[in-house]
Amino acid sequence: MKKLLGVLAIGGIIIGCSKILSTPSKSVEKPANLTEQQSIHKFKVEGLLGDEIDFSQYKGKKILVVNTASKCGLTPQYADLQKLYEQFSDKLVIVGFPADNFAHQEPGTNSEIGEFCQKNYGVKFPMAAKVSVKGNDQAEIFKFLTKKELNGVSNNTIMWNFTKFLLDENGHLIRSFNSMTSPTSPQITKYL
Repeated sequence: MKKLLGVLAIGGIIIGCSKILSTPSKSVEKPANLTEQQSIHKFKVEGLLGDEIDFSQYKGKKILVVNTASKCGLTPQYADLQKLYEQFSDKLVIVGFPADNFAHQEPGTNSEIGEFCQKNYGVKFPMAAKVSVKGNDQAEIFKFLTKKELNGVSNNTIMWNFTKFLLDENGHLIRSFNSMTSPTSPQITKYL
């Protein structure tokens, strides 16, 4: 009986996780009167190699921000992110943010993460230093991406690794995409 209850509990967890991960992407109508304060261009973050990523340098390009992890079932999305980055490099920049918020799936140091991404997926798009994307220690840039009062567009919940946020050429949020949305899906590429 205990084994049966354990199997049922694990099954319930798996079903619950699959429901969370398959929640539809959030589509919103972007207000026309967004301000500079509601633009990601105001942010500067530490890069994976200790350099600085200044989002103002991406004015005129769309930006796809993704929280990443090296030991997640969705980690192969790095390959599609790199493919998207190469295909649309003239009008899109992708910035990955390694985070260890979900099931300890990003335990590495910044240098270990960089080596993993390069060796396994040939990642050439900018990668930020490891951050927290939710909770009390949430990075300021993710507060901006998830709170309507800061981004002027929508409240967004990061449910798992590889949640995606697409911003327009002025750094304003267009919409978010859940973890299960492939980076090369028409849901994303239609904006490019």
